[in-house]
Amino acid sequence: MITLVRVDHRLLHGQVAFSWTQYVGADCILIANDSVPNDELRKTTIKLAKPPSVKLVIKNITDSIEAIKSGVTDKYTLFIVVESVEDAWRLAREIPEIKSINLGGIKAKEGSRNISKAVNLLPDEITRLNELVGQGVEIEIRQVPNDRKQLITECL
Repeated sequence: MITLVRVDHRLLHGQVAFSWTQYVGADCILIANDSVPNDELRKTTIKLAKPPSVKLVIKNITDSIEAIKSGVTDKYTLFIVVESVEDAWRLAREIPEIKSINLGGIKAKEGSRNISKAVNLLPDEITRLNELVGQGVEIEIRQVPNDRKQLITECL
């Protein structure tokens, strides 16, 4: 069961690893990202941030989609963390069970628009998120679980 999909450019760090994992009751964190599986330094850093009682899986986007569709992840309470809106969009397009996406931290880039304290979106990212909203996916902005949930439609 997928409990949460979170977009955070830092991927797994203390805030995500502990507060969100505990909040959603996850027993498995899936880092879905195309570059991390081939980057030993980033993998090591991510593994250090993992809560001890939680399984950590790092896969590229295609393999993540295949694993979820195959049912191999069904035995877990799964928390998926991606680095970008593009990655979240790719997952949500292929996996209809994804009904909600949390935008946690998306750093500013040239041409991006700041829509909240830590979320900056490029025009094509806004288009992709609006597409998902149109398909019934809730897109919310929250840094930590105790923050007020803010729907993206309130910020655009």
